[in-house]
Amino acid sequence: MAPQDHALKTKKALNLTPSSSPTHEGWSHPSSRVGLFDAVRGFSVASMVLFHLCYDLVVLTSVSLLWFKPPFEDIWRSSISWTFLLVSGWMCSFSKNNLTRSLRYLAVAAVIFTVTSLAAVDDPINFGIIFCIGGATLVDALLERLDLEPSGPLAAILLFALFLACLHVPQGSLGLLGFTVELPASLYATPWFSWAGFPGPGFISGDYYPLIPYALIYGAGIALGRTFLRTGYPAWFLRAQCRPLQWIGRHALAIYVAHQPLILGCLMLAGLL
Repeated sequence: MAPQDHALKTKKALNLTPSSSPTHEGWSHPSSRVGLFDAVRGFSVASMVLFHLCYDLVVLTSVSLLWFKPPFEDIWRSSISWTFLLVSGWMCSFSKNNLTRSLRYLAVAAVIFTVTSLAAVDDPINFGIIFCIGGATLVDALLERLDLEPSGPLAAILLFALFLACLHVPQGSLGLLGFTVELPASLYATPWFSWAGFPGPGFISGDYYPLIPYALIYGAGIALGRTFLRTGYPAWFLRAQCRPLQWIGRHALAIYVAHQPLILGCLMLAGLL
């Protein structure tokens, strides 16, 4: 879910690569929107709409989809959200003003929470993926002003590894490759840190993406974006086109906001709700 303007910026960044490589032969910086990013985002949006259609059919109606269950359901959900977050973090290198971008997402997240709470069709969207994108972008805007943005393949790998290690922090544990540490129960005893990844007593959300762990995969996207800001992109990357998916990707936020009401409306018209 990228900003409308992909103008490049020149700035210092925290460089965790051995050296700042010059632009490779045949590589260049984009002069307009990068169609491949829009296409990848568009594919994820289409996948999200199909996922939520299946979810609504199973949870809210009497329709049975025997294949829509773990682990397939979890893998499908993760493929959508992880792609969203990685690409959204990458887009920080194209944004003219990440502070404004973050506030826009946080405002949309607040509206979504209010509407889903009032509608009460399912659990309210409390600290969902739009909140996560807004919060992580706000963190990047602050790091940007301190010249401390992550950059380089090593930073991306480390952040992604941390993301995997922290994946179950909202469930109370931390670990990777079979090594697990249970976190203190006191972290989850208050409702005030649910946004960070420590859901308090009685916390509920239909779409929960707290900053821990999900800001870390967003940060991996930031590091990759800053890397290619220096090196440029290969010609094939800039030439790649898939116009239907690109259109969807350019309107990702609007589709995200509108798709569930439209799905529910269609299910009502079909007599399934």
